[in-house]
Amino acid sequence: MALEMKVPSPGESITEVEIAQWLVEDGDYVEKDQAIAEVDSDKATLELPAEEAGIITLKAAEGDVVKVGAVVCLIDTKAERPAGSPKTEVGSTKLEVGSQKTEVGSTKTEKAAVSVKATPLAKEMIAANGIDTKKLAGSGNNGKITKNDIQAYLTSGINTESIAGWGGTRNEETQKMSMLRRKVAQRLVAVKNETAMLTTFNEVDMKPVMDLRNQYKDKFREKHDVNLGFMSFFTKAVTEALRQFPAVNAMIDGDQMIFHDYADIGIAVSSPKGLMVPVLRNAEKMSLAEIEAEIKRLAVKARDGKIDISDMEGGTFTITNGGVFGSMLSTPIINPPQSAILGMHNIVERPVAINGKVEIRPIMYVALSYDHRIIDGKESVGFLKAVKEMLENPSSIIFGGKNPEEVLLNL
Repeated sequence: MALEMKVPSPGESITEVEIAQWLVEDGDYVEKDQAIAEVDSDKATLELPAEEAGIITLKAAEGDVVKVGAVVCLIDTKAERPAGSPKTEVGSTKLEVGSQKTEVGSTKTEKAAVSVKATPLAKEMIAANGIDTKKLAGSGNNGKITKNDIQAYLTSGINTESIAGWGGTRNEETQKMSMLRRKVAQRLVAVKNETAMLTTFNEVDMKPVMDLRNQYKDKFREKHDVNLGFMSFFTKAVTEALRQFPAVNAMIDGDQMIFHDYADIGIAVSSPKGLMVPVLRNAEKMSLAEIEAEIKRLAVKARDGKIDISDMEGGTFTITNGGVFGSMLSTPIINPPQSAILGMHNIVERPVAINGKVEIRPIMYVALSYDHRIIDGKESVGFLKAVKEMLENPSSIIFGGKNPEEVLLNL
């Protein structure tokens, strides 16, 4: 009996998907629930599991756009497993964050995980640039390779003949844009054309947050089993600032303005398929540990290609961090239908005036892009200033944007 496998609906409003990659070959024996294909929708990349075990016959090619409900393959459920064919392990495709994934049971393998003593970000940069790790000297703890080591290597005038990927043939390669990338392109152009987007800037002295983090990061990790990063501080500061300036958390629907009594914060993360923006639901109620744990969970899913559409739907405000890639300053583009997005950047030691004296402080430039149709300049500047003040006085995040002494005195 040949079982017809049809494309399931990935979510509301999605009517077609693209076959991004077959993970099996025509005529292979597949196990029940084995991932047999990756399909791209305009929102996410999803795996297609085999509904039954048997011999598979493919009915669509990679790159084909097929309707939801269309038959993409047949599975002969009466077929016996070929003699000597090993049983494929199902559900064992995940690798650690920062590595490239390898699909088990497939003849198509992406870049192998970088096996070297390095930070996760450094591993990503090593894999992306094809760097020979034998030529690197780690400056981190116990000789661990860091992001700065990679950046120094890439800018040190290395022999161009040794750089992986450059053949000097002057050949060109054309690749079709994925459905997800095409949709992102359409949305970005629409934002520029359909909103009155404006960006305001400020700078944050990160020393108070860095001092607090350095003091408690070990205890924090021991108790909560997650690292204490800067994103949780920014997320909490943002949710408090959104409470003070609700228009920044609102959106336009026709001639109506929709205000939200909650903060669903989208966190932009990089994945092998491109930029993904999973959402932290009710971030205003989360503790720093809960924020860090949820970001870690969603980042792992995104980088393993396991992110669900439900993880990215909705969202009332977005935070993006270009600083992890070395960005000094940018004007982030709004994630529609939201009305604003906060851009974080790299932390650089700069001379600043403190109480009439010049001091060297770790400074981060921050940018708020917003839709001027719904957010006035006063609100946008006030919002960004509130975020800055809370980050420069981290304890105020816990006390509703006020100093602990003001809360005690009921001021």
